[in-house]
Amino acid sequence: MDIKIRIERTEDYRKTEEVVKSAFEPEEFSDEKEHLLVNRIRKTEAFVPELSLVAENNKQEIIGHILLSKVKIINEKKAVDSLALAPVSIISEYQNKGIGSLLIKAALSAAKELGYQSIIVLGHQDYYPKFGFQPASNWGIKAPFEVPDEVFMAIELTEDSLADVSGFVHYSEAFS
Repeated sequence: MDIKIRIERTEDYRKTEEVVKSAFEPEEFSDEKEHLLVNRIRKTEAFVPELSLVAENNKQEIIGHILLSKVKIINEKKAVDSLALAPVSIISEYQNKGIGSLLIKAALSAAKELGYQSIIVLGHQDYYPKFGFQPASNWGIKAPFEVPDEVFMAIELTEDSLADVSGFVHYSEAFS
């Protein structure tokens, strides 16, 4: 399968949101509003256009999307910049074919190239560790809401970038 990963363009926004909506419709834990989250994030200072990526098939149809947006990890002494991975979406007929993995690897690489140090994800405990994500609690990083420890994860893009980081993750207002 010939899949191309590229930066999302403004003219892709409507199609991307359709892909996100379609990908989450059958999901048990979805509120089916992830496409609205993507739209809201784009309107905030948390949006990093270079970290909104799409996957295209050989017909140049958008079949997947991933978004990393800015967050802060804050404790009583300091605030540290990080990124949130949310959401990653693949339309149903292309799921379980490695496209999500391609998008995640491309997003991790792009974030590192842009100088970001870490990424936070709320996701499946059996999926994200294969990319290097570990429980965020390993660094004393906590979600701003009640969530099982094993599904709230972080990854260091630069070795020891989270060594002296702890606190609560503060998401952009788009997540509220």
